[in-house]
Amino acid sequence: NILIIHGPNLNFLGLREPEIYGSLTLRELNAIIKKYAGSKKARTRIFQSNHEGGIIDLIAKNLDWADRLIINPAAYTHYSYAIMDAIKASSLPAVEVHLTDIKKREPFRRVSVTKAACAKQISGLGPLSYVKAIDFCLNRKF
Repeated sequence: NILIIHGPNLNFLGLREPEIYGSLTLRELNAIIKKYAGSKKARTRIFQSNHEGGIIDLIAKNLDWADRLIINPAAYTHYSYAIMDAIKASSLPAVEVHLTDIKKREPFRRVSVTKAACAKQISGLGPLSYVKAIDFCLNRKF
């Protein structure tokens, strides 16, 4: 069971800076994730929240169900020690994902505080970042 959480402003995919994020909408991204996970016989729950506390609550509320966590903390990547702490506290093996390559973005986007709580970070592959994260979750022994 893989819990997938999209962070702030990912609800604007398809509208927000298409030259950076592309034209894919969040609904289309979720469809790709669900189809791929289903082909691998993995169950998913997918959420999006623009609120730091909401993301923390989603992690806590799904602890009895989830075996793995894939999270795109979005802007919270760079400063949310609270989300990092929640990931650590959950003890869920986690993968941090990003649609764009954060190492090639603005200097403030190159730093990830949430990465410290994750087994892996995958970025810069667009929707394939999530596909690779699913594969990592399914193939890695934690």
